[in-house]
Amino acid sequence: MQLYATSTESYNPLKINVCSETALLKMQGEGVNTAFVECAELLQEQPDVDVIINSHGHGDVMHSHTYGPYFFLKGLFYPKRKILTVHVIPDSIKGSLPFAKKLMPFVRWYFKQVYSFADVLIAISPVVEEAIRELGVTTRIVRMANPLQIDKWRRTDELRKKGREILGLNDGEFCVMDVGQLQARKGPEDFIEIAKRLPHIQFRWIGGRPFGAMTEGVKRLDKKIEEAPANIKFAGLFSLDEMPALYAAADAFVFLSYQENSPLAPVEAAASGMPVMYRDLREYRLLYRNEYMRGNTHDDFAQWINRLQSDSAYYNACTEISRQLITQFEKNTIRKQLINLYKDVIERAQSTRSKHMEVTLGNS
Repeated sequence: MQLYATSTESYNPLKINVCSETALLKMQGEGVNTAFVECAELLQEQPDVDVIINSHGHGDVMHSHTYGPYFFLKGLFYPKRKILTVHVIPDSIKGSLPFAKKLMPFVRWYFKQVYSFADVLIAISPVVEEAIRELGVTTRIVRMANPLQIDKWRRTDELRKKGREILGLNDGEFCVMDVGQLQARKGPEDFIEIAKRLPHIQFRWIGGRPFGAMTEGVKRLDKKIEEAPANIKFAGLFSLDEMPALYAAADAFVFLSYQENSPLAPVEAAASGMPVMYRDLREYRLLYRNEYMRGNTHDDFAQWINRLQSDSAYYNACTEISRQLITQFEKNTIRKQLINLYKDVIERAQSTRSKHMEVTLGNS
């Protein structure tokens, strides 16, 4: 199969079917959906790649970001050409759904079926690759980071003004943000405790509750939100298009999640030009190549925020750390890796088909 021709000839572009059930279910504020959208946009920028979204047409390769019934049904039409980016591992349900411990045997069984159905798995972090291998899956694994569209998140005065109006922030108010689903795993209760220590600073949480009443600890969390101090507001769910303005409204970002694989929100915040502090997790120590700010206790985060607000030189130094952090997710490098992977998958599928035909003809 010729993918490229000489400059005097026409070429047959790669046709990539990028799939995600988050789009079909209209889960606009969910991190996996963001990764799906940005993957599609990244490929659409490449002139010799045609992108087909979900069921509209048939491509050379299927690249899915989710793992529900649609993934299995669509995958039947792509023998040897199914790629799955693994955003979720079994541990991701801990702190997300009630009865997670009791559900875990089924969850592990299901994810093993998902991972085994794909022909190639893209592990977005070392921890994801570890989790896949721990299940005993034999599918080929390729390590590749989520791409970051840095230009999309770069702040402007106009975006900052719009975002601060949306979030009800006055001029001069220092604002700390976190972004994530309202569930225990993401750390909203810690966010409230940090806000209590800093009544002179504004706090805004962006994110909704996709599992509704099925969210782990929903009654406990609702009570804490109701009793939260006046300097913190849970702003709710916003579309992806609105997020650049919301990031621009904030002055610092804390990411308090207890379990992540390769989270998008903190690197988006870093791309918008502000300091970011993570909870100190093994996942990040394995994932990030560059320095980043980290903390363990409520006091760690509160002291860091206080210093950012009062020390402009320290603020600028932490912003530079953010700038260096995101270089790992440079989109052009990751796009080349993706396209090379697609070509390799096509070549392997064609080689397998040719060998099968030779065997069939030899036996006839």
